[in-house]
Amino acid sequence: MRYSNAMSTNPPNLRPDLARATVPETAREGQPKIGMVSLGCPKALVDSERILTRLRAEGYAISPDYSGADAVIVNTCGFLDSAKAESLSAIGEALAENGRVIVTGCLGAEPEYITGAHPNVLAVTGPHQYEQVLDAVHSAVPPSPDPFIDLLPARSVSLTPRHYSYLKISEGCNHKCKFCIIPDMRGKLQSRPAHAILREAEKLVESGVKELLVISQDTSAYGLDLKYAEAKGHRAHITDLARDLGSLGAWVRLHYVYPYPHVRDLVPLMAEGLILPYLDIPFQHSHVDVLKRMARPAASARTLDEISRWRADCPDITLRSTFIVGYPGETEAEFQHLLDWLDEARLDRVGCFQYENVAGARSNDLPDHVVDEVKQDRWNRFMEKSQTISEAKLAAKVGKKLEVIVDEIDADGATCRTWADAPEIDGNLFIDEGFEGLSVGEVVNVEVDEASEYDLWGKVL
Repeated sequence: MRYSNAMSTNPPNLRPDLARATVPETAREGQPKIGMVSLGCPKALVDSERILTRLRAEGYAISPDYSGADAVIVNTCGFLDSAKAESLSAIGEALAENGRVIVTGCLGAEPEYITGAHPNVLAVTGPHQYEQVLDAVHSAVPPSPDPFIDLLPARSVSLTPRHYSYLKISEGCNHKCKFCIIPDMRGKLQSRPAHAILREAEKLVESGVKELLVISQDTSAYGLDLKYAEAKGHRAHITDLARDLGSLGAWVRLHYVYPYPHVRDLVPLMAEGLILPYLDIPFQHSHVDVLKRMARPAASARTLDEISRWRADCPDITLRSTFIVGYPGETEAEFQHLLDWLDEARLDRVGCFQYENVAGARSNDLPDHVVDEVKQDRWNRFMEKSQTISEAKLAAKVGKKLEVIVDEIDADGATCRTWADAPEIDGNLFIDEGFEGLSVGEVVNVEVDEASEYDLWGKVL
């Protein structure tokens, strides 16, 4: 588990020259080729995969490098000012290396911001505007399909390893958190029909995917906009959807779960083994006054009670969360409350961000902004506290037998993850002896024999 207070690509360094796009065919002679740079969160990665899958079905090849591409799509992030800066840098890199660049994604909701810095981009489209992206590609690089090969249902393009895949269940968000502009960029909640999600999940599992990572802006609100309607035998509610996904035989991991009361109904599914005992819940802070200034639910005491109830119902549950320090008006006493709350909550995995102003966010206008030096100091103290908790929790796993999934194998050993570890954001379990017979994507049992602050080591049983 490695933390940063700046945005990073997901997966790291996902550029055309490093992208892990799964496209087994080599390009035929004369086939137009498109490169993809995907920045930001897993939700953006899913958008990138969908765009590339559509392009592949229309006869385009996917270029693994800038020089081989006829044009490059940059899927941007615009959530924080630091994310915007990285997006502009990536656009500039693509322009310098290729010259023909189409911009999409969250930052595309501010086209003047992009063209002001890079006036030579070919087109700018907003988030999840798939048709507009395709139109821009058609204009820049006309398709040249082979009717006997290309115009067939395409196997989905994956930018993650073959054994896990992100599964987006909804778009947008109904909340109005003052620090967030996602509803402005991506609109209100739009849930996908449950039967469509199940069909996609079934195809992924049939293709060899061993782990489904359920994502959205607000996973626990899934189906609210559909009034939890049932269609084709599947009800659009997160509890029903989780149960249905759990029947497919893959690991099912829930991300971005807002702490609604009905989240407690998911925990028995974890105790039964239908879905992984893992909840990713963005608490953001503990102090009631800070939460009120954020326009988030303000009941940290009840949250601690709820956490105790989850653990009573499923003792093996792993809780991950993210927090913001240095929010406007945050006092030293409010920050100390957060540290004390962490001591009591004993969360397994945490991430922390220093507050940043974001253009268009209502929090920009709040009084008493915290100076950068204090924000950095609080971030350091928060991470020191969380590291101490993580180290103790992982030390308690030494001697235990755990199920792990193999992510990578090299000459030095195998890099794996336990149920408690989501890819890219949590820790790993390393096997450095007796790993020669393992395969990437394989699920095996290990005994833990060593622990550090964020990672484990073990041996195959």
